[in-house]
Amino acid sequence: MFSKILIANRGEIACRIIKTARRMGIKTVAVYSDADADGKHVRMADEAVRIGPAASAESYLKIDTIVEACKATGAEAVHPGFGFLSERAAFCEALEKAGIVFIGPGVKAIEAMGDKITSKKIAHEAGVSTVPGFLGTIESPEHAAKIAGEIGYPVMIKASAGGGGKGMRIANSEAELKDGVRGAMNEARSSFGDDRVFIEKFVTQPRHIEIQVLADGHGNVVHLGERECSIQRRHQKVIEEAPSPFIDAETRAAMGAQAVALARQVGYRSAGTVEFIADANKNFYFLEMNTRLQVEHPVTEMVTGLDLVELMIRVAAGEKLPFGQDDVTMTGWAIEARVYAEDPYRGFLPSIGRLTRYDPPTDVDGIRVDDGVDEGSEISMFYDPMIAKLVAYGDTRNQAADRLYDAIGRYRIRGVGHNLPFLAATIAMKRFRDGDLTTGFIAEEFPDGFSGAVLDPYEEGALCALAVAFERANAERLARISGQVANRGKADLPAVWTVREGRENRRAEVREAEDGYDVTVAGQRYAVRGSLDATIAVFDGMVNGEPFAAQIDRDGIYYRLSFGGRTLDALVVPPRVADALDKMPPKESADTGKLLVSPMPGLLVSVAVAEGDPVKIGQEVCVVEAMKMENVLRAERDGTVAKLHASPGDSLAVDQTIVEFE
Repeated sequence: MFSKILIANRGEIACRIIKTARRMGIKTVAVYSDADADGKHVRMADEAVRIGPAASAESYLKIDTIVEACKATGAEAVHPGFGFLSERAAFCEALEKAGIVFIGPGVKAIEAMGDKITSKKIAHEAGVSTVPGFLGTIESPEHAAKIAGEIGYPVMIKASAGGGGKGMRIANSEAELKDGVRGAMNEARSSFGDDRVFIEKFVTQPRHIEIQVLADGHGNVVHLGERECSIQRRHQKVIEEAPSPFIDAETRAAMGAQAVALARQVGYRSAGTVEFIADANKNFYFLEMNTRLQVEHPVTEMVTGLDLVELMIRVAAGEKLPFGQDDVTMTGWAIEARVYAEDPYRGFLPSIGRLTRYDPPTDVDGIRVDDGVDEGSEISMFYDPMIAKLVAYGDTRNQAADRLYDAIGRYRIRGVGHNLPFLAATIAMKRFRDGDLTTGFIAEEFPDGFSGAVLDPYEEGALCALAVAFERANAERLARISGQVANRGKADLPAVWTVREGRENRRAEVREAEDGYDVTVAGQRYAVRGSLDATIAVFDGMVNGEPFAAQIDRDGIYYRLSFGGRTLDALVVPPRVADALDKMPPKESADTGKLLVSPMPGLLVSVAVAEGDPVKIGQEVCVVEAMKMENVLRAERDGTVAKLHASPGDSLAVDQTIVEFE
């Protein structure tokens, strides 16, 4: 067994690998860029080596630098995690040349499966079901149109060297196809240095199902069942689970057998994932093979009881798999939600900044949190915006979903935008609970984007009651301060308050009770029981005898209460104060209708207009790149360009003006 390994990655996956290595008694070496000098993975590892500036191309993607770090520290092996160099055959070759073990598959398997065109040909030869399509390289938009006409729309455009949803487009017509090919080629060139794309038939009502495989160097190959990864946004997985609520035992066995056959065909070794697309009739087709550990591997670990990182390390060290196919069982259910630093209310645009508050729900039953940050960590514009993976386990799918929903409500993140409200809304949906999932789930359920889930009247009343209870408890604490003027004691505190949301007032009556208060809001009584200490961040008590967890923040004189990813801003004041506030004129918002501003920090890639140009609604105005993704900004109304405030190549801050219209 190895005595020391280097982790050629960062963030949560580096921390995850370090935990297993530490349990195995293996010392670890972290690598870091200037942006990650104080990263959690750096502090967790036994040693750390700086490998370059913040940009990944100058640090985490520098093969020679990482090989030198191995030599300098005496690391015998490298675990690449996922992303970065994890599927680069050149990295594997460089390590092999230096006498360092790559904790992953061999060069030939990486090369064969890393190219989507080649991998489909190999899959076909191995007897694996494949999607109808053109397995050659698309030469131009015109060539693409000819091929798509033969296959039939809709079609999927994919980057041959792609991954993570980059360089991928769906086209329903020739016009969409030509724009899609151009965009896919540009994005593929930017992300992978390879602009080759291919086309295949797009399966309608598709579900994304993947099979986890494990293989050693002694000819043993097994699969560990499936994961359902259908809930995606822009081809990026958002929620994953194991097992799938759709797959039956017969289909699981068939998919598993094909995944194992493909792994054998390429002489696979280590952990890998064979991805399939399945239609409503359980027909399934090969998509690709990921020759690395998947982001969503924890759900498989939780239902099988296996540590995939440990098994990868042991296989790389030459050990045999300690079990066979008949020994693999799936028990219970696990669901994973990816927690991203992004603003779901602004089109899921990346959000960067410092985590001023960070308190994951690690003490909740059945919950696992894989993260790579702490309170005070910086979410950088240079890397993927994932903060953590929140995973829930239960005996049943409903129990796992309930636990995940509860954990989301307790997860405290402040300082950056995050997608917890969106995750909570999704988990709560009847369609999700019914297991009616397709890769179009998000687009179908949120066709106009996410504007927030709505509190039902009972929940809204409960949050109002909670705000009143906190205000009353705080007033009682203030009344106990010694040395106050006469008639300022507890007995003089009002029993009637006004809860103010915006300019709407609600009458609330409060009475002291054992371990809390009884609060009546709009005729509904709420028995609030539990700690109402001013210092707590999460109320974890009871409302009307039922568990009720809500986050409590103060925003000036307002209470900000969050429940199940939904937020209520409330001001609790005596009625006379509310009456006075009603007489104040409302504050008018600044008119920004004539400005196009950057919705995210990023790089201005191109500007498609000039001063004096007329523009039509929906017309492309500019392209902003953030976290390796190109975002097209379009005109929201007809007008004329009055002034350009930024030029291609400029770094943009969030809400920075790019174009001003007349």
